[in-house]
Amino acid sequence: MADAMNSSLAEKKKKEESSEEEEKGGELLFCGATAWDIVGKRKGGMEGNLVSPTRLRPLVGINIRFVASGCASFHCVALDVEGRCYTWGRNEKGQLGHGDMIQRDRPTVVSGLSKHKIVKAAAGRNHTVVVSDDGLSLAFGWNKYGQLGSGSAKNGFVSVEVESSPLPCIVSDEVTNVACGADFTVWLSSTEGASILTAGLPQYGQLGHGTVNEFNMKDSSVRLAYEAQPRPKAIASLAKETIVKVACGTNHTVAVDKNGFLYTWGFGGYGRLGHREQKDEWAPRRIDVFQRNNVLPPNAILSAGAANSACTAGGGQLYMWGKIKNNGDDWMYPKPMMDLSGWNLRWMDSGSMHHFVGADSSCISWGHAQYGELGYGPNGQKSSAAPKKVDMLEGMHVMGVACGFCHSMVIVDRTDIADRLEQLEIYDGKGSLEEIVEEVKEETLPPKQQAAKRGAASKKRKASKASSDSEEDSDEDNSDKEKEPQGSDADSDYSEDGEEANGKKQSARGRGRGRGGRGCGGRTGNGKAPPVKTGGRRGRPRKS
Repeated sequence: MADAMNSSLAEKKKKEESSEEEEKGGELLFCGATAWDIVGKRKGGMEGNLVSPTRLRPLVGINIRFVASGCASFHCVALDVEGRCYTWGRNEKGQLGHGDMIQRDRPTVVSGLSKHKIVKAAAGRNHTVVVSDDGLSLAFGWNKYGQLGSGSAKNGFVSVEVESSPLPCIVSDEVTNVACGADFTVWLSSTEGASILTAGLPQYGQLGHGTVNEFNMKDSSVRLAYEAQPRPKAIASLAKETIVKVACGTNHTVAVDKNGFLYTWGFGGYGRLGHREQKDEWAPRRIDVFQRNNVLPPNAILSAGAANSACTAGGGQLYMWGKIKNNGDDWMYPKPMMDLSGWNLRWMDSGSMHHFVGADSSCISWGHAQYGELGYGPNGQKSSAAPKKVDMLEGMHVMGVACGFCHSMVIVDRTDIADRLEQLEIYDGKGSLEEIVEEVKEETLPPKQQAAKRGAASKKRKASKASSDSEEDSDEDNSDKEKEPQGSDADSDYSEDGEEANGKKQSARGRGRGRGGRGCGGRTGNGKAPPVKTGGRRGRPRKS
């Protein structure tokens, strides 16, 4: 009984500390790709990658309390202690909320939210949803599948596909939190009997309503489409439960109720649902591992990547399941990550295939990466199969983390580390740091010389691109094997810009166990995942 009381006190203290950190705020550091317009769209290396944790010029000295992105997202959201919302990144569908579709390389305040104090946010592939301190939820971006929850629909599809300015979500009750998958949204509400609501694309059952709303485009056609769910709808099978935490992968959802039971539903490829099979689940299903004496504590961490899921259970042990590495077997049910046993994990988020963790006074990252999103620095490895400390952040107190498709964000406490922060590079948001210098030099040249230099640079870039494409063919071939093909049971986990991959062009092969050949989520004919080399030393990170 004494142990239970001590555990309860420790959890209460941890919750209070987390609340204080959010009120206090800290410095935002960024690493990963910054070429928002082309990342994920073409093969080969790109300029402008920030391979070390870097400060962003517009946010230097700003007290950031919360950051958000998503495993399918190419844009970022940051909230400061005053309730201002900053967005930047790709903006092809108005997902930044500035009333236009112009890309922002610098964090920019969303003026349409100036009347609200924003405290929570989430990002999908092409949409963003925020929550104010009074429980109001607003959204902006792509709305083809009703993922903004605005309630409008026409012939199975929403009447307006893009909303580039914030508009209210049709959630009548007070919203406490929000999470976004690629093309769907999940809201948590304080209302009894309707604590979790969903809207958006139902194709793989990720909305949890027991149906995928599938229909034929025409009577004589075999082409299938999936009727949008534009109005947030409570999940009936969870009406008797109170959901307190939620996380979304590309096309699956993970949630915890107040009793510590864990539920998953949606696309089942690679075992990301943790039910020892690859079948899609159209309604919430409880994971049997986290029952009886191993339920999740109130301060549990929850995370969902593109093809995997994670949580902390009893004693703070981290469990993961799904596609954990590019080579080797998938984890079909939750297994403990022994490399992180004994660490006090406080924050975690997952990107497409990488993970960031804030633990004790360290920041730890691992996974498959190409753009420096693990933050190991210019001399460090690109990828790491095993968890590894981010040396530049060692000794810093992490106050929040967020991962996008190819980038990572960390909030660190400024207390006692002002001199160390001053040593970090500051990114201006105009491209790579070298490009900034080149632009300044060009401005001092006469107009004719500027034009000649730009022409020469263009030829050089084309030649460089041709050579880099040929050099990277072998690596990219392996990378392409990860991508789940459109028209099969794929859920576009690795198809960044395939809007149609989740829409009406998809075939009906997305359900069932998905075994063998192409139907197993991008596997080879023998049922094994294609081998992809990843760098990095093995071995668990040591505590300081």
